[in-house]
Amino acid sequence: MANTENIGLEKAGIKVDKGFVDVDELMRTNVANHYAIGDVAGAPQLAHVASHEGIVAAEVAAGKSQHAMKYNNVPGCTYCQPQVASVGLTERAVKESGIKYKVGKVPFSAIGKAIAIGEQDGFIKVIIDQELGEVLGVHILHSEATELISEAAVIRSHEGVAASVVDTIHPHPTLSESVMEAMALAMGRPINT
Repeated sequence: MANTENIGLEKAGIKVDKGFVDVDELMRTNVANHYAIGDVAGAPQLAHVASHEGIVAAEVAAGKSQHAMKYNNVPGCTYCQPQVASVGLTERAVKESGIKYKVGKVPFSAIGKAIAIGEQDGFIKVIIDQELGEVLGVHILHSEATELISEAAVIRSHEGVAASVVDTIHPHPTLSESVMEAMALAMGRPINT
């Protein structure tokens, strides 16, 4: 929870809503040259989000190139075993939005590196727009899921399409080629599955 009580926000004129400092996509408050990041700025309250909010705020404050926070592309990571990681939309959300989509789901038992390291439990699931091939969501259940999700976040941050991933050379054997394999399957171009 945000710890914003009795720290002088009201006196400074900074707007607070339900205990959270109100900020825009550049982490600016309603008072010039005042920024808020992390838990006080609201959900999602994750360390990697707060870190990136800090970068955004610092760049804006320093007059450097600005990029807005994109909360629709925050990787969600659960550090259990096996790990769970996702970014973007769930299949349910895509279905409810009416977007026509395709799914590629590849078990790690089909990935050479996963077999070689004895970690073949789990899967990767990608959801792509049926017409454009844009990557809408990626969901991973594997012992290294939190390491793999970054590739999907980069793809989504550039409004990437599955074809670009499939056409990119992925080293073999690696766990990261599971991303390419799932994209290829979703496109109807399966390679090893």
